[in-house]
Amino acid sequence: MTADNLFSVFAVSGSGLDAYTTWLNAVSDNVANANDVSPTSGPAFQARYVVAQAVNGGPDGAGAGVAVTGIALGSAAGVEVSDPSSPLADANGLVREPAVDMGEQMSNMMMAQRGYEMNLAVIGKAEAAYQAALTIGQNA
Repeated sequence: MTADNLFSVFAVSGSGLDAYTTWLNAVSDNVANANDVSPTSGPAFQARYVVAQAVNGGPDGAGAGVAVTGIALGSAAGVEVSDPSSPLADANGLVREPAVDMGEQMSNMMMAQRGYEMNLAVIGKAEAAYQAALTIGQNA
């Protein structure tokens, strides 16, 4: 492994850490706001979905990481539910709740967490390889 390849591992895995951090933040925002209610005259909380794209690599065709290109928003229509005791309820006793699927959010959280951990492990292995390369020839 050349020094250039070793340093590219840091960049690629670093971009993965950034993308997975953004994904974890989006999931936590969705979970935190899953029970928010709003009047039926207004929009519901819109779930956040991370949009990522591979970064094209060099002439050898290897990728150069990933970049977050945006945040897509879920439906503002949400779901109308009956809650006549809510101060936000309309004349029919309805309020608007976000259309956030907690099962999907928990699955996303697990995938993002594992992806983050794997990129962190790759950085740790690359750091160890770099440290070992620095010691070559020192004990000769």
